[in-house]
Amino acid sequence: MTLFVLLMAAKINAQDSARAFTFYGYADVYYGYDFSNPESGTRPAFLYSHSRHNRVNANLVFLKFAYTKKRFRFNISSMLGTYSQSNLSGEPFYLRQIFEANIDGKLLRKKDLWLDAGIFPSHIGFESAISKDCATLSRSILAENTPYFETGIRLTYQHNSKWTFTGLVLNGWQKINWTKEKSLPSFGTQIIFQPTEKLLLNYSTFIGTDYVDTIRKMRYFHNLYAIYSPLSQLTFTFGFDIGTEQKEKNSLQYNLWFSPVFIMRYKPISKFAMAVRYEFYSDKNGVMINSGTPNGFQTHGVSLNIDYVISSKVVWRAEARLLRSKDEIFTWNEKSNKNNFALLTSLAIMLSK
Repeated sequence: MTLFVLLMAAKINAQDSARAFTFYGYADVYYGYDFSNPESGTRPAFLYSHSRHNRVNANLVFLKFAYTKKRFRFNISSMLGTYSQSNLSGEPFYLRQIFEANIDGKLLRKKDLWLDAGIFPSHIGFESAISKDCATLSRSILAENTPYFETGIRLTYQHNSKWTFTGLVLNGWQKINWTKEKSLPSFGTQIIFQPTEKLLLNYSTFIGTDYVDTIRKMRYFHNLYAIYSPLSQLTFTFGFDIGTEQKEKNSLQYNLWFSPVFIMRYKPISKFAMAVRYEFYSDKNGVMINSGTPNGFQTHGVSLNIDYVISSKVVWRAEARLLRSKDEIFTWNEKSNKNNFALLTSLAIMLSK
């Protein structure tokens, strides 16, 4: 009888462990055509996702393994694609294939307080590297020039269904590798308020530097967004980023940049959706995007996006995007131009177990 009980207990524990492990796979294959026809085969340098011209590419392919229990979880995923080539080019080669790698522990039994350590998605912005989770196929200029990922320690407290608070200590602004020449860590905060199922408000901050100690310039950044769904078929997203950075080390003078973005997404039926986006990005002093032109980088953008759900595992997307700058920072027919127009299409495939 005792042996039978032990065998049953072992079987139950094995089943529980199997259920605790999950596997997820994702592939985003795309084709983009930039009508400026860049000879390099790469779209403007401030775009880091779906950035190749006139060729079929994998933007992001990753395999993720996760383990989740009541008070412990970990995630690890390895990736490839043009996203990793563009966003992790400054990292050591052995780190460029890591999409996510973190360990999380629940600190209090009766409180939803979690401490995470490792590489995890950024606390800034409403757009992620996973295209199928975003309202539009391409990322806004705002999202492309803020972190997609972060490395450090994150403490998250969910007070209730409405309020979530997060504090972070980070290696830097989208950095994995820590260098001894940069001794000061960066810091971040996030507050999420969701008063109803229809409305979500977010305020995130970043304080830190991306420079070595000898030329350290402090950066102060604020990210705000609201997501409102008055109807189940209709969602409005408004985001606004504003940042300042010291002109020189220990300076009291700062360079400023900012960006508003508005997205409306309409899903009349379960298999079809469309979205329109307006955005503006102003960086006159070239902190994030250095255009090398008299007025700096000041660019408006509009895009139209359509989605078709082929199956629960496959989504087809297409987008037309027009960018217009105050200065002639783009090219057209091998001549300088203020406009850039591109068409983009992708197929997102999901696997899970």
